Order: sequence, then structure tokens, then C-alpha cells
Amino acid sequence: MAAVSFSQLLNGERAVVTLFIVIVLFSLPLSLLLHGVALSLLALFALSLEVRVETSTSLSQFKTRAGASSGLLLGAVTLPTFMLSKLIQQSRAFSLHQVHPGELNYLAMQYWAAFGSCFTVLTVLCLLTLDNTRSRSCQAWNAKFGLVCFVIGAALLFLCSTIGVHAILKLLWVFFHGFTAVELVQHLLNTFPSCVSFGEALLVTVGLVLYFGDMLAHTIEKIYGYMTSSELVFMQYGFRRSEIGIIIQGLLLGLLLYIVVLKYLLCGWDSFSRSTYFGARICSEKGKSLIFFASLGFLIVVIIPSWMQFVQDFDMHPLLWVVRFVFMEPVKRLSLCLYWVFVIYLSVLRFYNISKNSKIERILLRKYYHLMAVLMFLPAVILQPKFLDLAFGAALAVFLTLEIIRVWRIWPLGQLVHEFMNAFTDHRDSDLLIVSHFSLLLGCALPIWMSSGYNDRPLAPFAGILSLGIGDTMASMVGHKYGVLRWSKTGKKTIEGTAAGITSVLAACSVLLPHLASTGYFLTEHWISLLLAVTVSGLLEASTAQLDNAFIPLVFYSLLCL
Repeated sequence: MAAVSFSQLLNGERAVVTLFIVIVLFSLPLSLLLHGVALSLLALFALSLEVRVETSTSLSQFKTRAGASSGLLLGAVTLPTFMLSKLIQQSRAFSLHQVHPGELNYLAMQYWAAFGSCFTVLTVLCLLTLDNTRSRSCQAWNAKFGLVCFVIGAALLFLCSTIGVHAILKLLWVFFHGFTAVELVQHLLNTFPSCVSFGEALLVTVGLVLYFGDMLAHTIEKIYGYMTSSELVFMQYGFRRSEIGIIIQGLLLGLLLYIVVLKYLLCGWDSFSRSTYFGARICSEKGKSLIFFASLGFLIVVIIPSWMQFVQDFDMHPLLWVVRFVFMEPVKRLSLCLYWVFVIYLSVLRFYNISKNSKIERILLRKYYHLMAVLMFLPAVILQPKFLDLAFGAALAVFLTLEIIRVWRIWPLGQLVHEFMNAFTDHRDSDLLIVSHFSLLLGCALPIWMSSGYNDRPLAPFAGILSLGIGDTMASMVGHKYGVLRWSKTGKKTIEGTAAGITSVLAACSVLLPHLASTGYFLTEHWISLLLAVTVSGLLEASTAQLDNAFIPLVFYSLLCL
């Protein structure tokens, strides 16, 4: 029994995640020691809870994605470790007086918000497991361990805050993130049963809470400044946001909040159409479509730009600002748009026909889209990084809109979009929620967005493109065609595929680094640390059953920042 427990404790995914955390902790400066202690505590808490969940039916009330492990350890530590790695990088810049102190304070608050969100969700899940634990001694141990973790976590938060009113406000802000994350995790698991694992739900919800909290804090800061003619001191944001960042944030979060409003609008229309002469199905569908497009247009043209102009001093309507930005360099940016349209048209037409008429496995067809991402994004990162930032936001907004149309079957595009998207789904998608294209685009976009501003690691913006577009694709193709030695008896990942993925990323880095040096970057990457980053992300791809498009770029980026 002890041997079984030991083997369960040291499975492949947990071993790789532990190695990832150890590398980050080893790189910590003394000024971030308490942050590292907090991350270690979070990892121990998540590991104990994951082992308990996977060896019992304690959380069977939640229907998670079939065939995937709980992923609690990976889901709980990824975003906090990601933030801590960025904080380490910014600390180097701060010591050289190359970043504003407000930006360092902002990242520290984001780290503690991520830590507090994950920690609170784990605490609630731990409490939920107590009712389903048969052994009284096990119940007592679980209660004591959860209480100790909670007290230590709260103490660490307090120690890292300044004493006084501002410390209390910071703690309340962190716990606000935590309780919001709890509500959102439960809502996601109940609304979309069997669509995500616990780890995937934790990553998505904590990410959304951080992003929404940042938007809320920036809004409160503006309101507080107008009311008192001073800055919101407890948030210590103290640096100017870019117009592109505000546009992306407003557009994406506006669409996410619009989903809630749209639900009530469409329910009201259905009730109205059933009680009047508009009860005919075709009239009801057309009315639903009219409500959708009219409300969406009002949101994009009026509501979202109004918030943007409130928090950022645009000298014109934000949509007109976007047009002006594109035409600042019309030849380069319009040519890049035409190139993207050309690549998308040829790729989608070719791969859709193959998916309809071929017996090629879906997983390989999807990897062709990873290669398409390399063709589209790699030149843009090098030549037009700011325009690519904006393009990523626009593409995600389009994806969100199409998913809304697909889920609610908005006439006349709903059924067509649903049939088209189903041609590229696999076991990780469902009719309720198709997330693979979101995770691929976000996996490529997040490293580029996070690298805006100071960046002493020139390969960091390429983390998503390298790990997903090249490494993941080569691992799948080589493993499928030539793989013989499997990592586990029940899994499909092969040693040959993993080796091919790691080798291909290193080869791509060897090509990119000289080019970046020729464009004026001061290269600080060392091949040993780069090899370690590539290897750990490659091993994670081989060992995890989670949605690797979401996790691998964040892990790779975190290690590149060190």
C-alpha cells in the first residue's frame, strides 16, 4: 500500500510541476523570499488535495472532463508561478532603475491576487471533501491541515503588506479575488459539466478574475482620483497604461459580461414571442438575431468605448483611434493583414476539406493550425509587435462572438458555425463548449502581451509560438508516425515525440537568437537555462492530461523570464 501511495504521489505530471516550481524558487532574490514561501505552501496544499481527490469520490458532485486527471496542482500553481517569474524579471529591472516602482507594486499585487484566488478555491474544495471523508481521523487531519495552510497564507499576505489602513485594503482586495474565483469555478463546473478538469477550471477562472479585477481597480482608481484629486494609494498602480492594452481589455471583458446580459435578453424575447402572434419559429429566430446584432453593435460602438475613454484619455473615439493606428504605417500593417487573410483562407479551405473527406486523425489536423500560427505570428512578432498585440485582441473578440453565435444558434450563422467548428474538435471539446481555438490563440498571445514594455529576455515573447506552434506540433507528428516507446502503459505520448519536440524548439531558438542579435537586442539567454526551460515544457507536454495549449506556454514563458 505504501508503494502504491508513493508511486501515485510521484506521477509524471506532478514530478514535472515540482521541478518547475523548484527552478523558480532557486532563482528568487532575497527580497521575494516570502513570495517563494507562499508558493511552496500553495503547492503542498494543492498536492495533498489532488491526491485526496484522485483517490476518492469526495468531489463527485462536480462532473469534470472525462479522461483527464484533476490537475489541481498544475492549475493552482501555474498562474502564481507565472506572476512570480515576471516579478523576478521586473525586480532585476527595478534594481537597474529601468522600470517605474508602480509597475513593480502592480505585479506584486497581481501575484498576491493570484495566490489568494487559488488558495481560497483550494480551501473551499478542501472543506467540501470533509463531508465525504469516511474516516474521522482523516477528517481531523484534513481540517487541521487546511486550517494551518489558511492561517499561514493569511500571515504571509499580511507580512508582505505595509502596516495600517492600506494593508487592510490590500488584504480585502486579495480576498475579494479569492471569493470571486470560488463563485466562478462553481459556476463554470455546473454550467459546463464534463467540459473541463478542476485544474483547467482553476486556471481559466483565476485568469478571468485577475483580468476583471485589474479592470475594476483601474476604474476605481479613476473614480477615486476624480472624487479626491489623488491617486488610489492602496492599489499603487502608479504607471500609465497603453491605449492598446485598454482597448483589448475593454473589448474582451465587455464581451464576457455581455454574455450574461444576452442570456436575459434572449430569455425575455422567447417569453414574449411565445405569448404573441410572433410565435412562429422563423419569426422568433429572426427576432432573436435582431436583438443580438443590435445589442452587440451598441455594446461595441457606445458602451465599451465610453469606458475606454473614461479610464484612458483618448483624444478621439477609440474605434477611430484604432483606424488611425493602423494607418500610421499603412503599407506594413495592411500588407500584414492581407498576408493573414491569405494564409487563413488557404489553410481553412484546405484543412476543412481534408477533415470532411479524410481519415486523418483530428489531433493531427489540429496541429496544422499550430503550424499556421507560426506562419502568421512569427513574422509579426519581429516586424510589428504592437500591431500584433491589437490583432490578437481583435481575433479573440471575433472568436468570442462566433462562440456566442454557435452556442445560442443565432440565425442565420449559428448552425453553420457549429458544423464548421465540429470539424476540428476532439475529445477535449464538447457541444457545450469548444475551447481549443481559444487556448491556442491565448497561448500565443499571453507571452507577447506580458512582454510589452521592459524585457531583458528577447525569446520570452516567442514562448507560445515556439512551444505550441513548433514543439507541440513536432512532438505529436513524430510521436504519431514514429513513436514506439511510450511514457506510460495507458498514455499515448511517446519518448520519440517528446525528443522531437524539444529538439525542434532548440533548433528554432538557434535560428531566432542570431536574428534578434542582428536587430539590436542584447542577448542574455544562456544555453543551459534555455535547455532547461525547453526540456521542462517538453516533459510537461508529455506527462499532462490537461489542455496543454493553456499550460505549456505559461510554463515555458515563466522559465524564460528567470
